[in-house]
Amino acid sequence: MSRDENEGAEGLLTGPGEPRNGSLGSYEILTGLVQALYPRKPYCLVEDWTIFRAEVTEDELQRMHGEGQLPLIVYARNVVFDSERRFDVGDWVRSTFAVSFKEGFLFETRNTTYVLMGPGHEKAASLKTVLSFF
Repeated sequence: MSRDENEGAEGLLTGPGEPRNGSLGSYEILTGLVQALYPRKPYCLVEDWTIFRAEVTEDELQRMHGEGQLPLIVYARNVVFDSERRFDVGDWVRSTFAVSFKEGFLFETRNTTYVLMGPGHEKAASLKTVLSFF
């Protein structure tokens, strides 16, 4: 049994992880950057975030890579801004799997680029637990 199955999803969300730093840039600078790098893609600026590295089998990893995905999901407790207004300021959000993760703060999925602002964490978790976050 993995550690996250022992603690449950709630324990995994609140427990410690490996500290990571997102961008310390201003809202204006980050908005301009993400619009320039991903001009036609919706974006979401978030704070108080955790990147979950899904523990997957070699077969699952090969399948994900074949679909252009990485075994990474971001969960953020605070939406700062969503370009499509899908989320209100202060909402939480969980992404789908990443297709790229650049510069330590640009977390891209098929449909959205998440801009990770300020301090956050990274944690390993079972695929089942990661997918249970709603």
